[in-house]
Amino acid sequence: MLNPLLFLFSVFSLGLFFRERFQPFYFILLSLILTSLLYANVVYYREFTDIITLPMLMMSSNAGDLSTSIFALINWYDVVYYFAALIISVLAYTRPQSLTINRITFQKAKPAVITLLVMLTVTFGQMRTLDEAYSFDRNHLIQTLGLYNFYIYDSLLHTQTTAQPALSEEEDWNNIKKHLNNGEVPPATHMTGIAEDMNVIVVSLESVESFVIGETLHGEEITPFLNELINNSYYFDNFYYQTGQGKTSDAEFIINNSLHPLGRGAVFLTHYDNEFYALPEILNSNGYTTAVFHANDETFYNRDIMYPNLGYENYYSFSDYKISLHNSVGWGMKDIDFVEQSMDYLTELPEPFYTTMITLTNHFPYDLDEEDHFIEPFDSDSSIVNQYFPTVRYTDEAMRILVNNLKEAGLYENTIIVMYGDHYGIANSHYEELRKFLGREIDLYESVKLERVPLIIHIPGMEGEKISTVSGQIDVMPTLLNILGQPDEGQAMFGTDLFAEEREGYAVLRDGSVVTDELIFSNETCLSYADGSEFAPEICEDIREQGFNDLYYSDKIIYGDLFRFLSQ
Repeated sequence: MLNPLLFLFSVFSLGLFFRERFQPFYFILLSLILTSLLYANVVYYREFTDIITLPMLMMSSNAGDLSTSIFALINWYDVVYYFAALIISVLAYTRPQSLTINRITFQKAKPAVITLLVMLTVTFGQMRTLDEAYSFDRNHLIQTLGLYNFYIYDSLLHTQTTAQPALSEEEDWNNIKKHLNNGEVPPATHMTGIAEDMNVIVVSLESVESFVIGETLHGEEITPFLNELINNSYYFDNFYYQTGQGKTSDAEFIINNSLHPLGRGAVFLTHYDNEFYALPEILNSNGYTTAVFHANDETFYNRDIMYPNLGYENYYSFSDYKISLHNSVGWGMKDIDFVEQSMDYLTELPEPFYTTMITLTNHFPYDLDEEDHFIEPFDSDSSIVNQYFPTVRYTDEAMRILVNNLKEAGLYENTIIVMYGDHYGIANSHYEELRKFLGREIDLYESVKLERVPLIIHIPGMEGEKISTVSGQIDVMPTLLNILGQPDEGQAMFGTDLFAEEREGYAVLRDGSVVTDELIFSNETCLSYADGSEFAPEICEDIREQGFNDLYYSDKIIYGDLFRFLSQ
């Protein structure tokens, strides 16, 4: 309650410098603006447990595509947020004198203004000290500064990052290369080139989390096909999503670049014209046809610009599919129809090819026609948790159809299939009801474990195995390069080959949390990975520092557009 008071005191007191007749209008307008800012964050936080940053305002052009999700987050009782603005408006109309004070001059207000400037200076100084230590932990920033002061901080940060490309130099690579060399792990020689010249299909499983894999509901498997595929594939059951505010686009970015996404906004929106040395570009330069399939508007998240920049030759989007009310739900085309229509284009691609498929059906708020239910919903007080299971099951069925179609087309035996969960499906605002399914309390330890998503790598002719070492999305690119036999030409990759003999379990999440095979560092707390018991903070100091440096140097590459120096 105390954090926002300095800001509110400052901006409302500015109204005292206006003439009396203008003061009520100033107070009304200011109250509406601040309330709308607060309420927008309330709605956003309900699903994303995050705050809207200035770069995320670039999402406004995509608001039409987000409408289904937004409306699901609005409640009728939210009108209470506007009660203060309503009361001020009524007073301005009925008793305007109650909102006015004799106009003051700067001369009279000088002592108060000086005091205020001193307080603001102290606040800005506090923001500067927070910059290094907590810039990746937005929840901590909000708790420390308050929502409104956070936007002052975010404005300062935005100004700094916007200026970085002009200030960056080729020498900036020195510290980055030193950091990457310190953590370099040789790829697995026994896997090098094992799938050379094979096709690759990478499938982004929208919002699919690991907790549904191998589990049942109402006596039925939730993901029967994925369970079956895992039996003869490499399955990573301690694989973490590492996305930020860009969600699915962030996952695509990580998978194809082995860089971390930004903590503010989405790279697809803020740095789409950067130079990158991405996986599709590398493979394309070595004879692969590259394509991406996504039955959404091609401009959503600047994909029409970003995809060619990453090295994709072909982009099959909304206009390339026959989409109707019958085969659409929620965010767009149903996954089964999407897979079936995509096969028409996939079979025409010259081999070898590298393709990405972006599924949609299992997207918040998890709407699905009852006729498409392959499993009954869960029974809890959360419609989101209840509906999640039928949509996951529907996506699972779509994957069965994809693999069957690949077999019918004669592509299956020469195609690596990679399936990964892009980000969480159930926000922590629904954990109380999710607890009923899991059968256990969801504390900090369990909430970190819930950030695991499936990663399945199916290589024809290989039996596969379950690999439980901690890993993350950032490790996929170096893994694929190695098994495809593509030479490592010194790419700046923050991930490591998942099959490497010397690899140690490690994943850093976008909020600064770090997970290893032994420890979890999250929310300034150090925990045992085995059982969640709490350790002294200094036990996690090394992994905290390593995680901070990974995020810091990855951000430096993106904000400074440093790859442009390597391409000269």
